[in-house]
Amino acid sequence: MTAIKHALQRDIFTPNDERLLSIVNVCKAGKKKKNCFLCATVTTERPVQVKVVKVKKSDKGDFYKRQIAWALRDLAVVDAKDAIKENPEFDLHFEKIYKWVASSTAEKNAFISCIWKLNQRYLRKKIDFVNVSSQLLEELPKVTEESVPSGENQSVTGGDEESVDEYQELNAREEQDIEIIMEGCEYAISNAEAFAERLSRELQVLDGANIQSIMASEKQVNILMKLLDEALQEVDQIEFKLSSYEEMLQSVKEQMDQISESNHLIHLSNTNNVKLLSEIEFLVNHMDLAKGHIKALQEGDLASSRGIEACTNAADALLQCMNVALRPGHDMLLAVKQQQQRFSDLREHFARRLASHLNNVFVQQGHDQSSTLAQHSIELTLPNHHPFHRDLLRYAKLMEWLKSTDYGKYEGLTKNYMDYLSRLYEREIKDFFEVAKIKMTGTTKESKKFGQRRLSLMGLHGSSGKLTGSTSSLNKLSGQSSGNRRSQSSSLLDMGNMSTSDLDVADRTKFDKIFEQVLSELEPLCLAEQDFISKFFKLQQHQSMPGTVTEADDLDGGTSSRQHNSGTPLPVSSEKDMIRQMMTKIFRCIEPELNNLIALGDKIDSFNSLYMLVKMSHHVWTAQNVDPASFLSTTLGNVLVTVKRNFDKCISNQIRQMEEVKISKKSKVGILPFVAEFEEFAGLAESIFKNAERRGDLDKAYTKLIRGVFVNVEKVANESQKTPRDVVMMENFHHIFATLSRLKISCLEAEKKEAKQKYTDHLQSYVIYSLGQPLEKLNHFFEGVEARVAQGIREEEVSYQLAFNKQELRKVIKEYPGKEVKKGLDNLYKKVDKHLCEEENLLQVVWHSMQDEFIRQYKHFEGLIARCYPGSGVTMEFTIQDILDYCSSIAQSH
Repeated sequence: MTAIKHALQRDIFTPNDERLLSIVNVCKAGKKKKNCFLCATVTTERPVQVKVVKVKKSDKGDFYKRQIAWALRDLAVVDAKDAIKENPEFDLHFEKIYKWVASSTAEKNAFISCIWKLNQRYLRKKIDFVNVSSQLLEELPKVTEESVPSGENQSVTGGDEESVDEYQELNAREEQDIEIIMEGCEYAISNAEAFAERLSRELQVLDGANIQSIMASEKQVNILMKLLDEALQEVDQIEFKLSSYEEMLQSVKEQMDQISESNHLIHLSNTNNVKLLSEIEFLVNHMDLAKGHIKALQEGDLASSRGIEACTNAADALLQCMNVALRPGHDMLLAVKQQQQRFSDLREHFARRLASHLNNVFVQQGHDQSSTLAQHSIELTLPNHHPFHRDLLRYAKLMEWLKSTDYGKYEGLTKNYMDYLSRLYEREIKDFFEVAKIKMTGTTKESKKFGQRRLSLMGLHGSSGKLTGSTSSLNKLSGQSSGNRRSQSSSLLDMGNMSTSDLDVADRTKFDKIFEQVLSELEPLCLAEQDFISKFFKLQQHQSMPGTVTEADDLDGGTSSRQHNSGTPLPVSSEKDMIRQMMTKIFRCIEPELNNLIALGDKIDSFNSLYMLVKMSHHVWTAQNVDPASFLSTTLGNVLVTVKRNFDKCISNQIRQMEEVKISKKSKVGILPFVAEFEEFAGLAESIFKNAERRGDLDKAYTKLIRGVFVNVEKVANESQKTPRDVVMMENFHHIFATLSRLKISCLEAEKKEAKQKYTDHLQSYVIYSLGQPLEKLNHFFEGVEARVAQGIREEEVSYQLAFNKQELRKVIKEYPGKEVKKGLDNLYKKVDKHLCEEENLLQVVWHSMQDEFIRQYKHFEGLIARCYPGSGVTMEFTIQDILDYCSSIAQSH
């Protein structure tokens, strides 16, 4: 261990001006044993720094390297683990706890003892030594030569505790003085006794000189004492003079204090006067109402424009006086209380005058407007309320004043206005709707008489019940064929001056114009009244009110809550709600009247629901763009729900009537009535819904109707006895395809393709079925030939079959000479003509298809003869050219 200490001192600590005092060989606890050394060191230069250094042997060689150093002042705790038993483990608590295991207990104890001595000498710091034997801390280890490296004269562990405690270091000045003395005496080091004797002699000389100096200065001390006595006398004289001066100034000071206090009181009085004047001016300026204003409030003319303006200015001035922000204490002044009471009396008096006058104006307006109802009763127009609004708006500022000063009277005026105006508007609107109903039913009554006349001539009253549309009255007659309907319709058209279609178009156009005029008259009336209410009653309008939902937002829903037109106002939560409540009460009759008008239009002709849906949707869209939560928007939205339901009911009735259609068992079917009605409906709807906002509703109706048409066409075709199923399907789906192609309805593109496919399939099916009859035996013969080939017989060997030899083939062919073929085709043409109706004009199309199918069969037979009877020389007794000539001749002859 001694060799290691010398090596560490030489290689690591001497270059850093440090002395190694103690060393212990340790390794970390609980880990792989890697030995290192903990060294206790002090620096050789002042101030002395004490450190604990960890030294580790380098991995690349035998030399040692300094790994980490801790200052002893950072050490907080030394834990020896066990003070009684020998235990090589100990802990050092720096910024964190380091756990070590020493190579021996003796090295651990020596290292801890060194740490304790260094702490006592250099730091005087309280380091906690835990689990350390008290004997180890009390005994100081003796200095040995092995404990100090060579060349060192002193060791921290040498000496006893008393020498360590009595030792005091020299300061810098003392060291400098000693060095100067020692430089003046060369033998100070070599002969200490001589040096000490010299210092003693010099000290004696110095003491004698000091005594002589004290004795020589006694005379000067006496002189100094005399001078001090004289100075004290002078000071006494000055103090006496100062006392006399102070007495003289005392009276002046008292006088000046009195003057200062007087000035302060004067200044305080002036300040109070200024403040009092300011308060009086404030009260006079803000609580003094001019006599002119008082007169205007008491006696002002509320009927003239000049009087209204004077009353408005006076009311504003009164409001300012009443709302002035009084300063603390003003309300306790009697004059202020009297003035406030006077203002309250003026306010009450003027509020009564204003309310009474406006009530009279409301009543007079009702009488004046009633006198103008007669001239509007013959025209489909509503009376104009603009002059009344213009006159009342002159009082708008006074209404605002009344709202802020006397809300009770303001509420009373609001209620009276609603009562008077609701009765007035109810009379006007009911008369207006009566005129609209008269104009609607005037033309319709004529059409009803004309329709009854036509039905009576045909003897068919009540045969078909209530019809979906007035234009469909003749087409709904279930027991008649299309040919009979055409003949009877043409005879009826000769009876009247106007055709059925022209009459229906005129009725519907008239209804559309009347309904549009009704909505066009109601819309500006409601908007003008709402704008007036907002301005006159000083209620704020908002463009949008989130959370408001009307039935128009959910037309397809079934149970949305409707706004009730009751006379009892709902609780007002804001000004926008109050506007809506006032409008609801004033125009409470609009929604019922509109619903009645809609019911009348639907009763006249259910197709009118198409016109109403488009017009109502447009007006709802316009109203919602202006204000989605306004009364007009809400009301029209609710009415739109009714219109949409009527429209849905119209569609449902048409589908139901499709399902109830019955066809005649004795006449051919032709174009089914509901197919023609769908064409009529689609054409009418496309003309009505052009550029409409609610195109989606029509598209949904189209989808329902077309599916109903498809299903019921197939149903009727399956029930048909007179006309083949394929003919019914072919003709009707051809008509549907032609209708959809002409109208170009985008949402029915898939149905158009489906209709074309069904038409094509049933045309082909009908042609194949019909062509099997003219050459029936030849068909059966070649079917047998194909069956033999399918069973595995080679085609050239079929002729050896007894039933299908050449003789049998010639026999069958001879049964169908050209003359017989032409006769069979002629009969086929006549039969097809009986099956097909004239309305679709499909005879030539079907005949051409049959010609092509017959030629295809002919070529198929010729091919079988060439393959199965090669070299037989057997051929058909007619050619393809003969077939073309036969078909052309038959078509021309008919």
